Amino acid sequence: MKIGELKKVLIVGSGAIKIGEAGEFDYSTSQAIKALREEGLQTIVVNPNIATIHTDKKFADKIYSVPIRTEFIEQIIEEEKPDGILLGFGGQTALNCGVELAEKGILEKHGLRVLGTSIRSIELADNRELFKTTMQENGIPVPKSKKASDLDSAIAAAKEIGYPVIVRVAYTLGGQGSGVAFDEAKLKEIAQRGLTYSRIRQVLVEEYLDKWKEVEYEVMRDQDDNCTIVCNMENLDPMGVHTGDSIVVAPSQTLTNREFNNLRSTAQRVIRALGIIGECNIQFAVDPQSEDFRVIEVNSRLSRSSALASKATGYPIAYIAAKLSIGYTLPELTNKITGVTSACFEPSLDYIVVKAPRWDFRKFRNASKGIGTQMKSVGEVMAIGRCFEEALQKAIRMLDLGRELTDVRDLGRSPRRIRKELSEPTDQRIFYTVKALRSGFSIEEVSKLTGIDPWFLDKIRNILHMEARIRKERLRADTVGSAKILGFSDERIGRLIGKTADSVRQFRKTHGVVPFTKQIDTLAAEWPTNTNYLYLTYGGSEDDIVHSEKDRIIVLGSGCYRIGSSVEFDWCCVNMALALKGSTREVIMVNCNPETVSTDFDVLDKLYFEELTLERVLDIIDKERPAGVVVSVGGQTANNLTLELAKHTRILGTSATSIDTAEDRSKFSLLLDKLGVQQPGWSRVENLGDAKKFAQRIGYPVLIRPSYVLSGAAMNVAFDEKQLTEYIEQAAKISRDYPVVISKFQRGAREVEVDGVCDGKNVFIGAIVEHVENAGVHSGDATMSIPTLTIGEETRKRIVRYSDMIAQTLLIKGPFNIQFLVKNGDVQVIECNLRASRSMPFVSKMIGTNLMDLAAIAIMGGTIKPGEGVSTGFGVKAPQFSFTRLDNADPITGVEMVSTGEVACFGDTFQDAFINALIASNFYVPRMGDAVLISMGETRQGIIPYARLLAENGYRIYATRHTAEELAGKGIESTTLYKVRERRKPNILDYLTSKEIKLVINIPSHEKEAESRLILRDEYVIRRKAAEFGIPVVTNLELARALVKALVNYNGRIAHPASSYALNPTPPASPKEPAKAGSPSARQRITVSPPL
Repeated sequence: MKIGELKKVLIVGSGAIKIGEAGEFDYSTSQAIKALREEGLQTIVVNPNIATIHTDKKFADKIYSVPIRTEFIEQIIEEEKPDGILLGFGGQTALNCGVELAEKGILEKHGLRVLGTSIRSIELADNRELFKTTMQENGIPVPKSKKASDLDSAIAAAKEIGYPVIVRVAYTLGGQGSGVAFDEAKLKEIAQRGLTYSRIRQVLVEEYLDKWKEVEYEVMRDQDDNCTIVCNMENLDPMGVHTGDSIVVAPSQTLTNREFNNLRSTAQRVIRALGIIGECNIQFAVDPQSEDFRVIEVNSRLSRSSALASKATGYPIAYIAAKLSIGYTLPELTNKITGVTSACFEPSLDYIVVKAPRWDFRKFRNASKGIGTQMKSVGEVMAIGRCFEEALQKAIRMLDLGRELTDVRDLGRSPRRIRKELSEPTDQRIFYTVKALRSGFSIEEVSKLTGIDPWFLDKIRNILHMEARIRKERLRADTVGSAKILGFSDERIGRLIGKTADSVRQFRKTHGVVPFTKQIDTLAAEWPTNTNYLYLTYGGSEDDIVHSEKDRIIVLGSGCYRIGSSVEFDWCCVNMALALKGSTREVIMVNCNPETVSTDFDVLDKLYFEELTLERVLDIIDKERPAGVVVSVGGQTANNLTLELAKHTRILGTSATSIDTAEDRSKFSLLLDKLGVQQPGWSRVENLGDAKKFAQRIGYPVLIRPSYVLSGAAMNVAFDEKQLTEYIEQAAKISRDYPVVISKFQRGAREVEVDGVCDGKNVFIGAIVEHVENAGVHSGDATMSIPTLTIGEETRKRIVRYSDMIAQTLLIKGPFNIQFLVKNGDVQVIECNLRASRSMPFVSKMIGTNLMDLAAIAIMGGTIKPGEGVSTGFGVKAPQFSFTRLDNADPITGVEMVSTGEVACFGDTFQDAFINALIASNFYVPRMGDAVLISMGETRQGIIPYARLLAENGYRIYATRHTAEELAGKGIESTTLYKVRERRKPNILDYLTSKEIKLVINIPSHEKEAESRLILRDEYVIRRKAAEFGIPVVTNLELARALVKALVNYNGRIAHPASSYALNPTPPASPKEPAKAGSPSARQRITVSPPL
């Protein structure tokens, strides 16, 4: 039963989304809050990730949007006096913070009880040496390994074990800092970096189990030692590829019954040996040539794999884990999805699930596309089918890559290239596997090169055989039916026989080849139960549910997380759907992302875990016959379906025609000209010649902008004709069906955004948001401030007037976002999105009015009250970058987005909120006495006054020769360091690898002369090495200036508290009278001191 004395629980979140720690913790924390509130417990959440659903007032009782650091957490403990703390729902960030709280004596000092898994158990699982010892003491096999706390001991360990070895890092997530070393030189590189990332400076050097299978078990355990296995999963890729970067299949397909049960019983021994209460993920290596196995590692918390297992099986892992943490036992709990089974009941599946990862390497300049032990993917999807072939093909389509599994014509054809791609995995591995089988490679050879089990390869070959049959037999009902069972899309079938997808769709519907609705019930349909958790398949003969005549609405989700589309859009989807529930009898969500709250079992009336493709959405529409479809909250993925969907169903809210006018850049620019709204000089270009003529006439630099893209994909600033040629070709590939627009790039302009809602006539502006950086940094990578910092009243009025004109002319009915340039009093419009934006969660929480509530009213034809949101204090939203994860990626920002997440903090002044936001985004804020490296190109004059401020306030300045000379000429003392290529001492590289430098300010050059190319290379190496060793890098002049001002202020008043806020729940805002922030009910002021 529940622990009796519990009344208030503190839940530590995971912070910003980053590679290895993403939206799965929004899902897990949301479920934990629900579980606790059912018991009447008050929930206090600490998480600066403003875009998450669980930081909404409708979830937790109180939310602290502050950095997840012990200094901040202790003050919250003192303020709130909670009875218990939950650490297992916020990823590695929360676990590490909890361990530090214990080490510093803070938990003991305040008598705060750790709920669920104890600190000791966390240490046993995360400390590599303790874990190894515990396993060996319990007779559980682990790889040969030795711990190392410095380079010498790592080298000695590798010599004793024998190369190749794998280096694993203690207390990290997503394999951060790990790698495989085949020689001593590589070992030194990996170990040095790994020791930097480990909070206890410990790595484990272990034997490399090359080509062994990787298998995972999700296990639950309660305080009475009851255990249950929720799910087992098998990685398609062998050991050596991180599970987050591997295709994963559930349940496992290639284990023998004896292997399965050996691993199952070992998993229970592992969780008992570690004393974990709640849920854990256990990873095994299995020898494909014998029944030998090893336990690799254990995550003593909710994880990415547990989110996948929960969604794959229909077992509410996070919800049950939260109940176990407060004292319940498994037999006492019921599975809320089925309503008829105990939490002890192990799920049984009559389907197969495939998880596929998504990488966005194309976004990152110079990034290596190789994958290995360190996770690099930015998102994932989950597909459900009745056979592996179907689930795999669906999963690849869900990734939204613009290609299907067997579309491999553009890949390298030579056998040598194919063998290299198979043996040295990249993000293209699955496609090269198909290419190899299609090119005549035997299953045995492909398996030997990749380590992929022959069973999976045989299934992929089945798909290729079906393609040959389709080409031969053309449009026959039995052929199409067989192809659909194996997961072929109408589009793919059509391409194989020279038909359109629509003609294939009409043919199969005429011949009765349609999908069936199946439910995920954890019971393999062996006992009757009703769930709202659905998928479509051709591998059936009847629907599991009755599709009744009801008033219903379909909301399209955001699909796979990627750069530019992340948890912010899931926040919009969930809030829109919850708001719509009040105006219709049934709301249906369509999404395919297992990391999201929108795919939780208890959020909406029905969930289709399905592709966000035109074909599949139309299939669902055929089944459900909705009153309409909402496309405006799922980001660009849903928006891009609008024009075609409008031919088949009603689009709720803004019309498809208006959306097309805003998305097609040439149409939108023409509209602005017609309205007399200022914009940068522009031209629609059909070819490179047109682009060159425009650039010569208007002058460089110019901005190249494709249409219907997300996060600035293929958007670039060209400073010369060579760059223009390259970038026009890139944009043409991305935006094949729409013209590319080229416009004058405005240097030195401020960028401002408006997030708002319109009902077709009345416009409500949530906030005018100003970027700290000048225009040229993508809005998703910009640091944002509410209220604005430099915008005068007349300029503000013009921004509002332009917003009203555009919204009313386009007859917007729902959310919108407009972006402006401001320079010398002129206001120019550069972009308009007729959908929800990334910044809407931030704006909504800052002003105390949920913009999705208003948007739901507008979408359903209601009337909203015009006006503007009001806020008090300052809110700053800062980006989270994951450059350290991506080998060779240049840590630089520009017009194409590269950040993976965001945070927001609040304060009485901009500088307070700004500093806290930087800390929350894992940016080390230098202290007085720290060393700052300044390396500038042609913009060095702009930093000189700020370098003086740093020097005068006790910072030690290091600089490259030209910058040092410039500083000396202005009377500013600095230490000169030689450039990397000069190979002389003192060298920049030594100071970076030793982490003597605490901050790098490096504003990139744009010169293209021969000497400048060497300068550009030097700058890149400085930035890259800093990123590899976790040293913050600032590459924007305006951001550098703001940072220096804030540092001086911050260090000048260490004894005084910085302002922060607890976001309190308030009654839902009246749709006609948006709530004003600043009242005590909207946000309560507390003080949280900055870390010293």
